[in-house]
Amino acid sequence: MSYDSILKFLIDEYTKPILSWLLNREIHEEIEMLPTELNIEPIRADGVFFLQVGNKIIHLEFQTRPKSDPPLPLRMLDYWVRLYRLHKLYERNLELEQVIIFLRRDTSSKVFEENFQVGNTTHYYRVIRIWECDPTPLLSKPELLPLAVLAKSEQPEMLLSQVAEKVNAIENQRQKSNISACVELLAGINYSEELIKMYLHDDILKESVTYQRILNDGVTKGEKLGEKKGEKNEAIALISRLLKKRFGEDSETIKPRLNTLSVEQLELFGESLFDFNCFEDAIAWLNNLN
Repeated sequence: MSYDSILKFLIDEYTKPILSWLLNREIHEEIEMLPTELNIEPIRADGVFFLQVGNKIIHLEFQTRPKSDPPLPLRMLDYWVRLYRLHKLYERNLELEQVIIFLRRDTSSKVFEENFQVGNTTHYYRVIRIWECDPTPLLSKPELLPLAVLAKSEQPEMLLSQVAEKVNAIENQRQKSNISACVELLAGINYSEELIKMYLHDDILKESVTYQRILNDGVTKGEKLGEKKGEKNEAIALISRLLKKRFGEDSETIKPRLNTLSVEQLELFGESLFDFNCFEDAIAWLNNLN
C-alpha cells in the first residue's frame, strides 16, 4: 500500500508546520522543494522529499514497512552521497539531514536501525517511529492532525476521538475538508474501519479502506482492484464522494466520463485527487486523458 499522494499533499500544503515539528523550531526561512530525481532505481517508499530550509537540506522519507531493497541503511547512504555531490555541499555552507518517519507500528529490528556500517564506513541518519511520538505537539496545529492520529497513546481510541474533535473545530471549510480526508485515510494504517467510522463520522468513511486500495498497486497476492465484480462501481462511488468532500461539487456531471474509464485510469485519477486545487482541475484532467 502506497500513501505517496496523501503524503505529497501534506508536504506541499503544510510544509512549514511539518518541518517546524520535525526540527523543533519555528520556520521563518523560505522553503524550496528540490527535485527528487537522482538517477536512481525506482524507490520503494510511501513518500520521499528533498527540501532546502536556510542552510540545511532535508531528506525526508516516509515508510509504512521497514523492508526495502536495497536495505534502508544502504539507501540512505546512497542518497546522502548523491545529494552531497549533486548540490556540491563540499563547496557550500550547507548541512544535509536525513530523516525516516515510520508510520506503522512495527517490532522489527529494522525500524530501530539508525546507521549504515560496513568496515570503516559508518553513516548515521535520524529515525522517527511515529507511534513513539508525543501527540501533544501534533494536536496543537490542524495541519499536523493527520500525523497525530498515528502518535503515541495508551488509549488509541481516545486519541482518535481527540483528533476528530480537533478536525471538527477547524473553521476554514477547505482546510477542514482536506485535513479530514488525510486524517481518515492515514488512520487506516492503525485503526479498523469500524473505529474510524465511529469517531470520524463522515460520508466517505465507509469507503476509506477502498480508497487506500485505489492507491494500491494490487490487493492480496497482486490482485488488482476491480478484478472482483462491482469494485469498479465502488471506486467510482468513492471518487464521487471525495470530489464532493474536497470541492463541494456534485460529480454527476462527470459520472458518465468516469464510467468510461478503465480500472487503471480510475486508480490514476484517485492518485491525482490531492493534486487538484479545484473541481475544474479534475475536469481538465479527465479531458486531457487519452
